[in-house]
Amino acid sequence: MADHETSRLLAHEDPRDSFDADELRLLRQEEGKQIRRERKRMVLCLSLAIILTSSAVAFTFFFAKKSLGRSRNVIMMVSDGFGPASETYARSYYAFTHNLTEAYITPLDEILVGASRTRSSDSLVTDSAAGATAFSCAMKSYNAAIGVDANGTPCGTVLEAAKDLGMLTGLVVTSRVTHATPAAFSAHVVHRDLEADIAVQQIGDYALERQVDLIMGGGRCFFLPNTTDGGCRTDGRNLIEESKRFGWNTVMLNRKDFDAHNMVNEDQEGEEEEEEDRRLVLPALGLFHSDHMNFEIDRDATQEPSLVEMTKAALKALTDNAGANQGFFLLIEGSRIDMAAHNNDPAAHVREILEYHETVKEVRKFVAEHPDTLLISTSDHETGGFTLGVQNDPNTYPDYLWRPEVIQRARVSTEILTRRLTQFHSQSLQKDTKKSREFVKTEILKKGLGITDATEAEIALLANPDTSPLEVLPFLGHAISRRANLGWTTQGHTGVDVNLYADGDNDGRKDLYGNHENTDIGVAMSKYLNVDLDYITRKDASKWFKPKSGFQSAWFGRSQHEESGN
Repeated sequence: MADHETSRLLAHEDPRDSFDADELRLLRQEEGKQIRRERKRMVLCLSLAIILTSSAVAFTFFFAKKSLGRSRNVIMMVSDGFGPASETYARSYYAFTHNLTEAYITPLDEILVGASRTRSSDSLVTDSAAGATAFSCAMKSYNAAIGVDANGTPCGTVLEAAKDLGMLTGLVVTSRVTHATPAAFSAHVVHRDLEADIAVQQIGDYALERQVDLIMGGGRCFFLPNTTDGGCRTDGRNLIEESKRFGWNTVMLNRKDFDAHNMVNEDQEGEEEEEEDRRLVLPALGLFHSDHMNFEIDRDATQEPSLVEMTKAALKALTDNAGANQGFFLLIEGSRIDMAAHNNDPAAHVREILEYHETVKEVRKFVAEHPDTLLISTSDHETGGFTLGVQNDPNTYPDYLWRPEVIQRARVSTEILTRRLTQFHSQSLQKDTKKSREFVKTEILKKGLGITDATEAEIALLANPDTSPLEVLPFLGHAISRRANLGWTTQGHTGVDVNLYADGDNDGRKDLYGNHENTDIGVAMSKYLNVDLDYITRKDASKWFKPKSGFQSAWFGRSQHEESGN
Protein backbone atom coordinates (compact mmCIF):
# COMPACT_ATOMS: atom_id res chain seq x y z
CA MET A 1 0.00 0.00 0.00
CA ALA A 2 2.88 2.32 0.90
CA ASP A 3 4.62 1.53 -2.38
CA HIS A 4 1.45 2.36 -4.29
CA GLU A 5 1.07 5.66 -2.42
CA THR A 6 4.67 6.61 -3.16
CA SER A 7 4.21 5.86 -6.84
CA ARG A 8 0.97 7.90 -6.94
CA LEU A 9 2.48 10.95 -5.25
CA LEU A 10 5.62 10.98 -7.36
CA ALA A 11 4.04 10.09 -10.69
CA HIS A 12 2.66 13.58 -11.31
CA GLU A 13 5.45 15.47 -9.64
CA ASP A 14 7.43 18.01 -11.65
CA PRO A 15 11.13 17.25 -11.22
CA ARG A 16 11.84 20.97 -10.83
CA ASP A 17 9.62 21.20 -7.72
CA SER A 18 10.99 20.74 -4.19
CA PHE A 19 9.74 17.81 -2.02
CA ASP A 20 7.30 18.48 0.75
CA ALA A 21 7.45 16.69 4.15
CA ASP A 22 5.23 13.74 3.12
CA GLU A 23 7.19 13.14 0.00
CA LEU A 24 10.52 13.18 1.87
CA ARG A 25 9.14 10.69 4.41
CA LEU A 26 8.04 8.33 1.67
CA LEU A 27 11.39 8.62 -0.12
CA ARG A 28 13.29 7.72 3.07
CA GLN A 29 11.03 4.70 3.57
CA GLU A 30 11.68 3.55 0.00
CA GLU A 31 15.43 4.06 0.46
CA GLY A 32 15.42 1.85 3.58
CA LYS A 33 13.55 -0.92 1.78
CA GLN A 34 16.09 -0.81 -1.04
CA ILE A 35 18.97 -1.15 1.41
CA ARG A 36 17.30 -4.15 3.08
CA ARG A 37 16.70 -5.80 -0.31
CA GLU A 38 20.37 -5.35 -1.23
CA ARG A 39 21.46 -6.86 2.07
CA LYS A 40 19.24 -9.92 1.50
CA ARG A 41 20.65 -10.28 -2.00
CA MET A 42 24.23 -10.15 -0.67
CA VAL A 43 23.49 -12.76 2.01
CA LEU A 44 21.87 -15.03 -0.60
CA CYS A 45 24.85 -14.73 -2.97
CA LEU A 46 27.32 -15.39 -0.15
CA SER A 47 25.37 -18.48 0.95
CA LEU A 48 25.21 -19.75 -2.61
CA ALA A 49 28.95 -19.22 -3.02
CA ILE A 50 29.63 -21.20 0.16
CA ILE A 51 27.39 -24.03 -1.04
CA LEU A 52 29.06 -24.15 -4.47
CA THR A 53 32.53 -24.07 -2.96
CA SER A 54 31.65 -26.90 -0.57
CA SER A 55 30.20 -28.89 -3.46
CA ALA A 56 33.32 -28.34 -5.54
CA VAL A 57 35.50 -29.57 -2.69
CA ALA A 58 33.27 -32.59 -2.21
CA PHE A 59 33.30 -33.42 -5.92
CA THR A 60 37.06 -32.95 -6.09
CA PHE A 61 37.53 -35.35 -3.15
CA PHE A 62 35.09 -37.82 -4.68
CA PHE A 63 36.81 -37.93 -8.06
CA ALA A 64 40.23 -37.94 -6.44
CA LYS A 65 39.13 -40.98 -4.47
CA LYS A 66 37.72 -42.58 -7.60
CA SER A 67 41.12 -42.19 -9.35
CA LEU A 68 43.28 -43.41 -6.46
CA GLY A 69 44.50 -46.26 -8.64
CA ARG A 70 46.68 -43.82 -10.53
CA SER A 71 48.89 -43.24 -7.51
CA ARG A 72 48.75 -46.77 -6.16
CA ASN A 73 51.01 -49.69 -7.01
CA VAL A 74 50.13 -53.38 -7.25
CA ILE A 75 52.88 -56.00 -7.23
CA MET A 76 51.55 -59.45 -8.04
CA MET A 77 54.06 -62.21 -7.28
CA VAL A 78 53.43 -65.75 -8.51
CA SER A 79 55.48 -68.66 -7.15
CA ASP A 80 54.59 -71.13 -9.89
CA GLY A 81 54.07 -74.71 -8.68
CA PHE A 82 54.89 -73.82 -5.07
CA GLY A 83 52.78 -75.68 -2.50
CA PRO A 84 52.70 -75.54 1.31
CA ALA A 85 55.12 -78.48 1.66
CA SER A 86 57.67 -76.60 -0.45
CA GLU A 87 57.57 -73.63 1.91
CA THR A 88 58.24 -75.93 4.88
CA TYR A 89 61.03 -77.60 2.93
CA ALA A 90 62.76 -74.32 2.00
CA ARG A 91 62.44 -72.96 5.55
CA SER A 92 64.03 -76.06 7.05
CA TYR A 93 66.78 -76.22 4.44
CA TYR A 94 67.69 -72.54 4.87
CA ALA A 95 67.79 -72.92 8.65
CA PHE A 96 70.10 -75.93 8.28
CA THR A 97 72.51 -74.23 5.86
CA HIS A 98 72.66 -71.04 7.97
CA ASN A 99 72.85 -72.69 11.41
CA LEU A 100 69.51 -71.26 12.51
CA THR A 101 67.02 -72.74 14.96
CA GLU A 102 63.63 -74.17 14.13
CA ALA A 103 62.17 -70.79 15.13
CA TYR A 104 63.37 -69.25 11.85
CA ILE A 105 60.61 -67.79 9.69
CA THR A 106 60.95 -66.88 6.03
CA PRO A 107 60.06 -63.56 4.36
CA LEU A 108 56.85 -65.24 3.20
CA ASP A 109 55.97 -66.70 6.61
CA GLU A 110 55.86 -63.15 7.97
CA ILE A 111 53.04 -62.12 5.61
CA LEU A 112 50.88 -65.26 5.45
CA VAL A 113 47.21 -64.22 5.30
CA GLY A 114 45.31 -67.24 3.98
CA ALA A 115 45.00 -69.83 1.23
CA SER A 116 43.92 -69.96 -2.40
CA ARG A 117 41.83 -72.68 -4.04
CA THR A 118 43.26 -73.50 -7.43
CA ARG A 119 40.78 -75.39 -9.62
CA SER A 120 40.04 -74.25 -13.19
CA SER A 121 36.66 -74.17 -14.93
CA ASP A 122 37.12 -77.68 -16.33
CA SER A 123 39.28 -79.49 -13.78
CA LEU A 124 40.09 -79.77 -10.09
CA VAL A 125 43.73 -79.74 -11.19
CA THR A 126 44.53 -76.51 -13.01
CA ASP A 127 47.33 -75.66 -15.37
CA SER A 128 49.32 -72.43 -15.23
CA ALA A 129 47.38 -70.79 -18.06
CA ALA A 130 43.97 -71.13 -16.41
CA GLY A 131 45.53 -70.35 -13.02
CA ALA A 132 47.04 -67.09 -14.26
CA THR A 133 43.86 -66.15 -16.13
CA ALA A 134 41.97 -66.50 -12.83
CA PHE A 135 44.33 -63.87 -11.39
CA SER A 136 44.45 -61.57 -14.42
CA CYS A 137 40.77 -61.60 -15.46
CA ALA A 138 39.23 -62.61 -12.11
CA MET A 139 37.35 -65.45 -13.77
CA LYS A 140 37.63 -69.21 -14.14
CA SER A 141 38.64 -70.60 -17.50
CA TYR A 142 39.68 -73.90 -19.06
CA ASN A 143 43.16 -75.40 -18.85
CA ALA A 144 45.40 -73.85 -21.55
CA ALA A 145 43.34 -70.61 -21.75
CA ILE A 146 45.35 -67.39 -22.05
CA GLY A 147 43.36 -64.28 -21.19
CA VAL A 148 40.08 -65.78 -22.44
CA ASP A 149 36.98 -67.01 -20.62
CA ALA A 150 35.58 -70.54 -20.60
CA ASN A 151 34.03 -69.93 -24.04
CA GLY A 152 37.28 -68.70 -25.55
CA THR A 153 36.20 -65.06 -25.53
CA PRO A 154 38.93 -62.57 -24.53
CA CYS A 155 38.62 -60.99 -21.09
CA GLY A 156 40.09 -57.71 -19.93
CA THR A 157 43.05 -58.14 -17.57
CA VAL A 158 44.08 -56.17 -14.53
CA LEU A 159 47.27 -55.17 -16.37
CA GLU A 160 45.20 -53.72 -19.21
CA ALA A 161 42.92 -51.98 -16.70
CA ALA A 162 45.97 -50.43 -15.05
CA LYS A 163 47.23 -49.23 -18.42
CA ASP A 164 43.77 -47.79 -19.13
CA LEU A 165 44.14 -45.76 -15.92
CA GLY A 166 47.41 -44.35 -17.21
CA MET A 167 49.60 -46.51 -14.97
CA LEU A 168 52.90 -48.11 -15.95
CA THR A 169 52.97 -51.89 -16.35
CA GLY A 170 55.65 -54.57 -16.17
CA LEU A 171 56.39 -58.31 -16.37
CA VAL A 172 59.43 -59.94 -14.73
CA VAL A 173 59.75 -63.73 -15.01
CA THR A 174 62.36 -66.48 -15.25
CA SER A 175 60.45 -68.48 -17.86
CA ARG A 176 59.96 -67.45 -21.45
CA VAL A 177 58.04 -64.17 -21.36
CA THR A 178 55.53 -65.81 -23.72
CA HIS A 179 54.92 -68.63 -21.22
CA ALA A 180 51.57 -69.18 -19.53
CA THR A 181 51.66 -66.82 -16.56
CA PRO A 182 53.06 -63.64 -18.15
CA ALA A 183 51.02 -64.32 -21.28
CA ALA A 184 47.73 -64.47 -19.36
CA PHE A 185 48.24 -60.88 -18.19
CA SER A 186 49.44 -59.47 -21.52
CA ALA A 187 47.81 -61.42 -24.37
CA HIS A 188 44.66 -63.22 -25.48
CA VAL A 189 44.86 -66.56 -27.31
CA VAL A 190 42.76 -69.70 -27.12
CA HIS A 191 45.73 -71.96 -26.32
CA ARG A 192 48.93 -71.38 -24.39
CA ASP A 193 51.09 -73.04 -27.05
CA LEU A 194 50.48 -70.15 -29.48
CA GLU A 195 53.54 -68.39 -28.13
CA ALA A 196 54.44 -66.83 -31.48
CA ASP A 197 51.06 -65.04 -31.44
CA ILE A 198 51.61 -64.05 -27.81
CA ALA A 199 54.95 -62.41 -28.66
CA VAL A 200 53.30 -60.36 -31.43
CA GLN A 201 50.68 -59.09 -29.00
CA GLN A 202 53.23 -58.35 -26.28
CA ILE A 203 55.22 -55.94 -28.47
CA GLY A 204 51.95 -54.18 -29.34
CA ASP A 205 51.33 -55.28 -32.94
CA TYR A 206 47.61 -55.84 -32.58
CA ALA A 207 44.49 -53.77 -32.16
CA LEU A 208 44.93 -53.04 -28.45
CA GLU A 209 48.44 -51.74 -29.20
CA ARG A 210 51.23 -51.87 -26.64
CA GLN A 211 49.98 -52.59 -23.12
CA VAL A 212 53.25 -53.40 -21.34
CA ASP A 213 56.04 -50.94 -20.54
CA LEU A 214 58.64 -53.35 -19.19
CA ILE A 215 59.29 -57.01 -20.01
CA MET A 216 62.18 -59.06 -18.61
CA GLY A 217 62.75 -62.80 -18.77
CA GLY A 218 63.65 -65.51 -21.29
CA GLY A 219 62.03 -66.58 -24.55
CA ARG A 220 64.03 -64.74 -27.21
CA CYS A 221 63.22 -67.69 -29.50
CA PHE A 222 59.68 -66.49 -30.23
CA PHE A 223 60.85 -62.99 -31.13
CA LEU A 224 63.34 -64.09 -33.81
CA PRO A 225 63.01 -65.97 -37.11
CA ASN A 226 64.29 -69.53 -37.24
CA THR A 227 66.90 -68.40 -39.76
CA THR A 228 68.79 -66.64 -36.95
CA ASP A 229 70.72 -68.12 -34.04
CA GLY A 230 68.30 -68.99 -31.23
CA GLY A 231 65.19 -68.07 -33.21
CA CYS A 232 62.17 -70.32 -33.80
CA ARG A 233 59.60 -68.20 -35.65
CA THR A 234 58.51 -69.74 -38.96
CA ASP A 235 57.09 -66.54 -40.45
CA GLY A 236 60.44 -64.82 -40.92
CA ARG A 237 59.60 -61.92 -38.62
CA ASN A 238 62.16 -60.31 -36.33
CA LEU A 239 60.02 -58.89 -33.53
CA ILE A 240 63.02 -57.40 -31.75
CA GLU A 241 63.64 -55.15 -34.74
CA GLU A 242 59.93 -54.53 -35.24
CA SER A 243 59.47 -53.59 -31.59
CA LYS A 244 61.08 -50.21 -32.28
CA ARG A 245 58.00 -49.25 -34.32
CA PHE A 246 55.87 -49.81 -31.24
CA GLY A 247 57.88 -47.54 -28.97
CA TRP A 248 60.30 -49.97 -27.31
CA ASN A 249 63.18 -47.62 -26.48
CA THR A 250 65.46 -50.18 -24.85
CA VAL A 251 66.28 -53.77 -25.83
CA MET A 252 68.48 -55.97 -23.59
CA LEU A 253 69.61 -59.38 -24.81
CA ASN A 254 72.35 -60.37 -22.34
CA ARG A 255 73.97 -59.57 -19.02
CA LYS A 256 76.12 -56.84 -20.56
CA ASP A 257 73.02 -55.05 -21.87
CA PHE A 258 71.32 -55.43 -18.49
CA ASP A 259 74.25 -53.92 -16.61
CA ALA A 260 74.53 -51.09 -19.11
CA HIS A 261 71.01 -49.92 -18.28
CA ASN A 262 70.67 -50.81 -14.61
CA MET A 263 72.43 -50.14 -11.32
CA VAL A 264 71.24 -52.89 -9.01
CA ASN A 265 74.41 -54.20 -7.39
CA GLU A 266 76.16 -52.75 -4.36
CA ASP A 267 79.45 -52.38 -6.25
CA GLN A 268 77.70 -50.20 -8.80
CA GLU A 269 75.98 -47.84 -6.38
CA GLY A 270 79.11 -45.72 -5.85
CA GLU A 271 79.30 -44.88 -9.54
CA GLU A 272 77.18 -41.75 -9.20
CA GLU A 273 78.53 -40.13 -12.34
CA GLU A 274 77.12 -43.04 -14.40
CA GLU A 275 73.74 -43.22 -12.69
CA GLU A 276 71.92 -41.07 -15.25
CA ASP A 277 73.47 -43.06 -18.11
CA ARG A 278 72.28 -46.31 -16.51
CA ARG A 279 68.72 -45.16 -16.05
CA LEU A 280 66.48 -47.73 -17.75
CA VAL A 281 64.27 -45.85 -20.19
CA LEU A 282 60.84 -47.35 -20.78
CA PRO A 283 59.42 -49.10 -22.70
CA ALA A 284 62.13 -51.72 -22.24
CA LEU A 285 62.34 -55.30 -23.48
CA GLY A 286 64.79 -57.72 -21.84
CA LEU A 287 65.15 -61.22 -23.33
CA PHE A 288 68.09 -62.87 -21.59
CA HIS A 289 67.81 -66.42 -22.92
CA SER A 290 66.47 -68.06 -26.05
CA ASP A 291 64.36 -70.41 -23.91
CA HIS A 292 63.61 -70.32 -20.18
CA MET A 293 66.29 -68.68 -18.09
CA ASN A 294 68.56 -71.15 -16.30
CA PHE A 295 67.76 -72.62 -12.92
CA GLU A 296 69.39 -70.63 -10.15
CA ILE A 297 71.55 -73.65 -9.30
CA ASP A 298 72.95 -73.55 -12.89
CA ARG A 299 72.86 -69.81 -13.61
CA ASP A 300 76.06 -68.14 -14.80
CA ALA A 301 75.92 -64.71 -13.17
CA THR A 302 78.12 -63.26 -15.93
CA GLN A 303 75.52 -64.23 -18.55
CA GLU A 304 72.09 -63.82 -16.93
CA PRO A 305 70.65 -61.56 -14.23
CA SER A 306 68.86 -63.23 -11.33
CA LEU A 307 65.21 -62.83 -10.40
CA VAL A 308 66.23 -60.54 -7.54
CA GLU A 309 68.31 -58.36 -9.85
CA MET A 310 65.58 -58.08 -12.47
CA THR A 311 63.04 -57.22 -9.78
CA LYS A 312 65.22 -54.48 -8.28
CA ALA A 313 65.80 -53.06 -11.77
CA ALA A 314 62.07 -53.17 -12.54
CA LEU A 315 61.05 -51.39 -9.33
CA LYS A 316 63.64 -48.69 -9.94
CA ALA A 317 62.67 -48.24 -13.60
CA LEU A 318 58.95 -48.04 -12.87
CA THR A 319 59.48 -45.40 -10.19
CA ASP A 320 62.10 -43.46 -12.18
CA ASN A 321 59.89 -43.29 -15.26
CA ALA A 322 56.64 -42.53 -13.45
CA GLY A 323 55.01 -39.15 -13.79
CA ALA A 324 53.32 -37.25 -10.98
CA ASN A 325 50.67 -39.38 -9.26
CA GLN A 326 51.39 -42.29 -11.63
CA GLY A 327 51.38 -45.77 -10.12
CA PHE A 328 52.26 -49.12 -11.65
CA PHE A 329 51.23 -52.76 -11.96
CA LEU A 330 54.06 -55.30 -11.86
CA LEU A 331 53.88 -59.07 -12.26
CA ILE A 332 56.84 -61.02 -10.86
CA GLU A 333 56.99 -64.78 -11.32
CA GLY A 334 59.37 -67.35 -9.84
CA SER A 335 58.61 -69.45 -12.89
CA ARG A 336 61.16 -72.21 -12.52
CA ILE A 337 60.07 -73.30 -9.05
CA ASP A 338 57.42 -75.19 -10.99
CA MET A 339 59.76 -76.66 -13.59
CA ALA A 340 62.13 -78.06 -10.98
CA ALA A 341 59.14 -79.74 -9.35
CA HIS A 342 58.02 -81.15 -12.72
CA ASN A 343 61.49 -82.70 -12.92
CA ASN A 344 61.14 -83.96 -9.32
CA ASP A 345 64.48 -82.23 -8.70
CA PRO A 346 64.65 -81.24 -5.02
CA ALA A 347 68.01 -79.45 -5.28
CA ALA A 348 66.94 -77.12 -8.10
CA HIS A 349 63.50 -76.72 -6.49
CA VAL A 350 64.77 -75.43 -3.15
CA ARG A 351 67.26 -73.03 -4.71
CA GLU A 352 64.51 -71.53 -6.88
CA ILE A 353 62.40 -71.05 -3.74
CA LEU A 354 65.24 -69.39 -1.84
CA GLU A 355 65.79 -66.99 -4.76
CA TYR A 356 62.07 -66.22 -4.65
CA HIS A 357 62.34 -65.58 -0.89
CA GLU A 358 65.14 -63.08 -1.54
CA THR A 359 62.98 -61.42 -4.17
CA VAL A 360 60.09 -61.15 -1.71
CA LYS A 361 62.49 -59.55 0.77
CA GLU A 362 63.48 -56.89 -1.80
CA VAL A 363 59.87 -56.19 -2.75
CA ARG A 364 58.91 -55.81 0.90
CA LYS A 365 61.64 -53.19 1.31
CA PHE A 366 60.03 -51.25 -1.53
CA VAL A 367 56.57 -51.68 0.00
CA ALA A 368 57.82 -50.33 3.35
CA GLU A 369 59.01 -47.19 1.59
CA HIS A 370 55.88 -46.86 -0.57
CA PRO A 371 52.85 -47.44 1.68
CA ASP A 372 50.43 -46.93 -1.22
CA THR A 373 51.47 -50.34 -2.55
CA LEU A 374 49.71 -53.71 -2.37
CA LEU A 375 51.88 -56.83 -2.54
CA ILE A 376 50.26 -60.20 -3.19
CA SER A 377 52.15 -63.47 -3.43
CA THR A 378 50.59 -66.82 -4.17
CA SER A 379 50.88 -69.85 -6.44
CA ASP A 380 48.78 -70.88 -9.41
CA HIS A 381 48.95 -74.52 -8.23
CA GLU A 382 51.17 -77.09 -6.53
CA THR A 383 53.48 -79.25 -8.62
CA GLY A 384 54.93 -82.69 -8.00
CA GLY A 385 52.81 -83.84 -5.08
CA PHE A 386 55.90 -83.03 -3.00
CA THR A 387 56.15 -84.68 0.42
CA LEU A 388 58.47 -84.21 3.37
CA GLY A 389 58.85 -87.86 4.20
CA VAL A 390 58.69 -90.96 2.05
CA GLN A 391 58.21 -94.71 2.42
CA ASN A 392 60.69 -96.28 0.00
CA ASP A 393 59.89 -99.84 1.02
CA PRO A 394 56.16 -100.62 1.40
CA ASN A 395 57.07 -103.62 3.58
CA THR A 396 59.05 -101.54 6.08
CA TYR A 397 57.72 -98.85 8.39
CA PRO A 398 59.20 -95.53 7.19
CA ASP A 399 61.92 -93.65 9.02
CA TYR A 400 61.03 -90.18 10.24
CA LEU A 401 64.18 -88.59 8.89
CA TRP A 402 65.24 -85.47 7.03
CA ARG A 403 68.72 -85.23 5.52
CA PRO A 404 69.28 -81.70 4.21
CA GLU A 405 72.99 -82.36 3.78
CA VAL A 406 72.08 -84.58 0.80
CA ILE A 407 70.48 -81.63 -0.95
CA GLN A 408 73.33 -79.31 -0.02
CA ARG A 409 75.86 -81.50 -1.84
CA ALA A 410 74.06 -81.22 -5.19
CA ARG A 411 75.70 -78.74 -7.55
CA VAL A 412 73.83 -79.09 -10.85
CA SER A 413 70.18 -79.48 -11.84
CA THR A 414 68.98 -82.86 -13.08
CA GLU A 415 67.92 -81.09 -16.30
CA ILE A 416 71.52 -80.13 -17.12
CA LEU A 417 72.83 -83.53 -16.01
CA THR A 418 70.33 -85.31 -18.26
CA ARG A 419 71.46 -83.15 -21.16
CA ARG A 420 75.13 -83.92 -20.45
CA LEU A 421 74.49 -87.65 -20.19
CA THR A 422 72.49 -87.67 -23.44
CA GLN A 423 75.26 -85.81 -25.21
CA PHE A 424 77.86 -88.23 -23.82
CA HIS A 425 75.91 -91.24 -25.05
CA SER A 426 75.43 -89.70 -28.50
CA GLN A 427 79.21 -89.42 -28.83
CA SER A 428 80.01 -92.89 -27.46
CA LEU A 429 80.28 -95.82 -29.88
CA GLN A 430 79.91 -98.69 -27.42
CA LYS A 431 77.25 -99.59 -24.86
CA ASP A 432 77.86 -99.87 -21.12
CA THR A 433 81.62 -99.57 -21.36
CA LYS A 434 83.96 -98.81 -18.50
CA LYS A 435 84.21 -95.26 -19.79
CA SER A 436 80.45 -94.66 -19.64
CA ARG A 437 80.16 -96.17 -16.17
CA GLU A 438 82.98 -93.97 -14.93
CA PHE A 439 81.32 -90.91 -16.51
CA VAL A 440 78.06 -91.72 -14.74
CA LYS A 441 79.70 -92.31 -11.36
CA THR A 442 82.01 -89.29 -11.46
CA GLU A 443 80.51 -86.59 -13.63
CA ILE A 444 76.80 -87.20 -13.15
CA LEU A 445 76.34 -88.65 -9.68
CA LYS A 446 79.38 -87.51 -7.66
CA LYS A 447 80.17 -84.09 -9.11
CA GLY A 448 76.61 -83.29 -10.18
CA LEU A 449 74.46 -84.60 -7.34
CA GLY A 450 76.99 -85.34 -4.60
CA ILE A 451 76.03 -89.04 -4.59
CA THR A 452 78.95 -91.31 -3.70
CA ASP A 453 77.00 -94.44 -2.71
CA ALA A 454 75.36 -95.22 -6.05
CA THR A 455 74.01 -98.75 -6.41
CA GLU A 456 74.91 -101.07 -9.25
CA ALA A 457 71.34 -100.82 -10.57
CA GLU A 458 71.52 -97.00 -10.64
CA ILE A 459 74.84 -96.99 -12.49
CA ALA A 460 73.69 -99.62 -15.00
CA LEU A 461 70.51 -97.77 -15.93
CA LEU A 462 72.28 -94.45 -16.42
CA ALA A 463 75.23 -95.99 -18.28
CA ASN A 464 72.88 -97.64 -20.77
CA PRO A 465 72.62 -95.39 -23.86
CA ASP A 466 69.22 -96.90 -24.66
CA THR A 467 67.72 -95.35 -21.52
CA SER A 468 65.47 -92.50 -22.65
CA PRO A 469 66.16 -88.96 -21.38
CA LEU A 470 62.52 -88.95 -20.27
CA GLU A 471 63.43 -91.79 -17.90
CA VAL A 472 66.80 -90.38 -16.86
CA LEU A 473 65.43 -87.00 -15.75
CA PRO A 474 63.06 -88.18 -12.96
CA PHE A 475 65.40 -91.07 -12.12
CA LEU A 476 68.12 -88.61 -11.11
CA GLY A 477 65.62 -86.56 -9.11
CA HIS A 478 64.37 -89.60 -7.26
CA ALA A 479 67.93 -90.80 -6.57
CA ILE A 480 68.70 -87.68 -4.58
CA SER A 481 65.17 -87.41 -3.10
CA ARG A 482 65.29 -90.92 -1.65
CA ARG A 483 68.57 -90.20 0.06
CA ALA A 484 67.15 -87.01 1.59
CA ASN A 485 63.91 -88.80 2.55
CA LEU A 486 61.75 -86.64 0.27
CA GLY A 487 58.96 -87.87 -1.99
CA TRP A 488 57.01 -87.03 -5.14
CA THR A 489 53.67 -88.41 -6.28
CA THR A 490 53.60 -87.00 -9.82
CA GLN A 491 55.53 -85.11 -12.46
CA GLY A 492 52.44 -83.01 -13.00
CA HIS A 493 50.25 -80.75 -10.89
CA THR A 494 47.98 -81.46 -7.93
CA GLY A 495 44.76 -79.82 -6.81
CA VAL A 496 45.69 -78.80 -3.25
CA ASP A 497 45.12 -75.32 -1.85
CA VAL A 498 48.19 -73.08 -1.87
CA ASN A 499 49.33 -70.42 0.58
CA LEU A 500 48.29 -66.80 0.10
CA TYR A 501 50.52 -63.95 1.25
CA ALA A 502 50.01 -60.18 1.28
CA ASP A 503 51.76 -57.06 2.51
CA GLY A 504 51.43 -53.30 2.18
CA ASP A 505 48.35 -51.12 2.10
CA ASN A 506 45.68 -52.59 4.37
CA ASP A 507 43.01 -51.10 2.11
CA GLY A 508 43.83 -53.95 -0.29
CA ARG A 509 45.30 -56.50 2.09
CA LYS A 510 42.17 -56.72 4.22
CA ASP A 511 40.28 -58.45 1.38
CA LEU A 512 42.72 -61.37 1.28
CA TYR A 513 42.50 -62.86 4.75
CA GLY A 514 41.13 -66.39 4.92
CA ASN A 515 40.49 -69.05 2.30
CA HIS A 516 39.70 -67.76 -1.21
CA GLU A 517 38.99 -68.85 -4.74
CA ASN A 518 41.89 -67.90 -7.01
CA THR A 519 39.57 -65.47 -8.81
CA ASP A 520 39.21 -63.49 -5.58
CA ILE A 521 42.81 -62.41 -5.98
CA GLY A 522 41.97 -60.76 -9.29
CA VAL A 523 38.95 -59.14 -7.66
CA ALA A 524 41.09 -57.81 -4.81
CA MET A 525 43.58 -56.21 -7.21
CA SER A 526 40.79 -54.67 -9.26
CA LYS A 527 39.08 -53.33 -6.17
CA TYR A 528 42.29 -51.81 -4.84
CA LEU A 529 42.89 -50.01 -8.14
CA ASN A 530 39.18 -49.21 -8.43
CA VAL A 531 38.92 -50.62 -11.93
CA ASP A 532 36.15 -52.58 -13.63
CA LEU A 533 37.46 -55.54 -15.63
CA ASP A 534 34.06 -56.01 -17.29
CA TYR A 535 34.36 -52.44 -18.58
CA ILE A 536 37.78 -53.23 -20.05
CA THR A 537 36.35 -56.33 -21.72
CA ARG A 538 33.41 -54.38 -23.18
CA LYS A 539 35.57 -51.40 -24.14
CA ASP A 540 37.88 -53.51 -26.25
CA ALA A 541 35.30 -56.06 -27.44
CA SER A 542 35.42 -54.83 -31.04
CA LYS A 543 39.23 -55.05 -31.14
CA TRP A 544 39.92 -58.60 -29.99
CA PHE A 545 41.69 -61.04 -32.29
CA LYS A 546 42.44 -58.55 -35.05
CA PRO A 547 46.24 -58.37 -35.30
CA LYS A 548 47.39 -55.64 -37.68
CA SER A 549 50.06 -57.87 -39.17
CA GLY A 550 47.71 -60.63 -40.30
CA PHE A 551 50.20 -63.09 -38.78
CA GLN A 552 49.10 -66.69 -38.97
CA SER A 553 49.60 -68.77 -35.85
CA ALA A 554 52.23 -71.49 -35.89
CA TRP A 555 52.57 -74.53 -33.64
CA PHE A 556 55.99 -74.91 -32.14
CA GLY A 557 57.73 -77.88 -30.56
CA ARG A 558 57.84 -77.92 -26.77
CA SER A 559 60.50 -78.94 -24.32
CA GLN A 560 59.88 -81.55 -21.62
CA HIS A 561 56.95 -80.93 -19.29
CA GLU A 562 55.45 -78.21 -21.48
CA GLU A 563 52.18 -80.02 -21.89
CA SER A 564 48.93 -78.25 -21.06
CA GLY A 565 49.35 -79.30 -17.47
CA ASN A 566 52.48 -77.20 -17.05
